[in-house]
Amino acid sequence: MATKLALVVTLFLVSCAVSKGRSLKFSTKQLDRYSFPPDFSFGVGSSAYQYEGAVAEGGRTQSIWDNFTHAYPERTNMDNGDIAVDFYHRYKDDIKLIKEMNMDTFRFSISWSRILPSGKLSDGVNNEGIQFYKNLIDEILKNGIKPFVTIYHWDIPQALEDEYGGFLSPRIM
Repeated sequence: MATKLALVVTLFLVSCAVSKGRSLKFSTKQLDRYSFPPDFSFGVGSSAYQYEGAVAEGGRTQSIWDNFTHAYPERTNMDNGDIAVDFYHRYKDDIKLIKEMNMDTFRFSISWSRILPSGKLSDGVNNEGIQFYKNLIDEILKNGIKPFVTIYHWDIPQALEDEYGGFLSPRIM
C-alpha cells in the first residue's frame, strides 16, 4: 500500500513540475455550425427497423429482427420494431423537424422486407414499398435536404435467413 501511495505522490509531483509555468487555457468559444468548414454537412440518420414501424403494412414481410425480437423479447428489453416511432406514417412530420433543425442531410436505410418481401428480385418487388421510399425521397428533396441511403442495415428478410442462412451463404447475393 505504501508503494502505491508513493507512486501516486511521485506521479503527482512530476506532473506538477512538468506543467510549472504553463497555464491551462480553455476556449470559451462555443462549438457551432460555423466551427466547421463551409461545405461540411450536418445531418441526422435512422434505421428502417428501429424507426419505420408498420411491420405488417404496405406489403412488408418479416425481417430477421422481427423474428429475433419476438422470439427473445427478454434480450431486447421487451422492445420490438412493430410500431417504433411510426415513421412510416409520420415521415412528413419528421422531415419537417429535420428541416427546422437546419440539417443538410438525412441518412436512412431501406428495409429489404418492404421492397423485396421474399428477399429475391426474381420474385418481384413490392410496388407499395417502392412507392413509400419514392415518396420519402421526394419529401426530403422538397425540403432542401440531401438524402443518403443505406441499402443494408442488418435487417434482411427472414425468408433469406431461412433459405440461405443469411450472409453465411454466398448465394444470398
